Amino acid sequence: MRVVLHIDMDSFFASVEERDKPRLKGLPIVVGADPAGGHGRGVVSTANYAARKYGIKSAMPISRAWDLSQQAKKAGKLEAVFMEPDIAKYAGVSKKIFSHLATLAERFEYLSIDEAYLEFPITNSQFPNNFQSLNEEGNWEKAEKLAREIKQWVKDNQQLTCSVGIGPNKLIAKMAAGRQKPDGLTMVKDEEVQAFLDPLSVRELMGVGPKTEQQLNSYAIATVKQLREKTKDFLVEYFGKHGDGLYRQARGIDDSPVEAGGEQKSIGEQTTFDQDTNDPGFILKTFKAICQSVHKSLLKEGMKFRTIFITVRFSDFQTLTRSHSVKEASQDYEVLETEALKLLLPFLDSRENPRRKKFRLIGVRAEKLE
Repeated sequence: MRVVLHIDMDSFFASVEERDKPRLKGLPIVVGADPAGGHGRGVVSTANYAARKYGIKSAMPISRAWDLSQQAKKAGKLEAVFMEPDIAKYAGVSKKIFSHLATLAERFEYLSIDEAYLEFPITNSQFPNNFQSLNEEGNWEKAEKLAREIKQWVKDNQQLTCSVGIGPNKLIAKMAAGRQKPDGLTMVKDEEVQAFLDPLSVRELMGVGPKTEQQLNSYAIATVKQLREKTKDFLVEYFGKHGDGLYRQARGIDDSPVEAGGEQKSIGEQTTFDQDTNDPGFILKTFKAICQSVHKSLLKEGMKFRTIFITVRFSDFQTLTRSHSVKEASQDYEVLETEALKLLLPFLDSRENPRRKKFRLIGVRAEKLE
């Protein structure tokens, strides 16, 4: 039997800003690109729960978030505070939290800057008076007790909140963590998995976006229960390899391991231009500045990289990615910039951009970190 915990920091970027700036307490906060008075071209990174009541959410165009804030203001509500992200600060807070939590379980996986998995058996506990309870209670009771103490530790040491999901695998634990946010705790035991999943919208399953949801709806599949009633052959026929994954998710099946170690998997940054451009000089200048910022973060975290990954988004929103791995892990700036430029340059000519489409966004990410 497996017992997995998923730790999810609540509206992490916005919560860190609210913690560090008491004047923002209780205000709707949006962290993301400059809204430029409603003409901004980036997206929302994080919105706190006060801002989410206005309909503002992550990945929403920043211009739309601005419009929603103005609508709220006209209705007599508080105007949202817009802030640009301080990734270095958030990464530092993340490291303090997750480096501590990594000591609590035999298996720990750093999923992202604000998420992680822990899996029993517990090998050691830093919490007072916890050792005896681990021997006296069953695994589910141990997990719930530990989850509550993790939540309290985060509050006491970082003045932040997190939501925790507990389940028999990573899939269920992650979905459970999202059920009672913010500051929630949801446990789904083995025998409760199907009752937990069946009423949910298929959109809540991993990898189901608007397009897949629309396709499923066209076959009268709106809930997980309706998805579960379809045969594997049907799902594979109409959804290919993804169909097998949908079949397994509808039954709460997930054999993926919680990876030991829990190191940060990537460090990256991207920029959305104020205006679409195909000016190579301007693009290269911005690209090199991004490389310098990523390198600075690598040095701060004491990380070497093995893979460079770039993202290019054109004015028509077509988004392309390219990556290259080096033979040996490196922390050298020249290596990072050179390999990144090799990937970018074909987009500045007919090799990758024969129609000379203008650029909307560029990004660089260092992966496979050591």
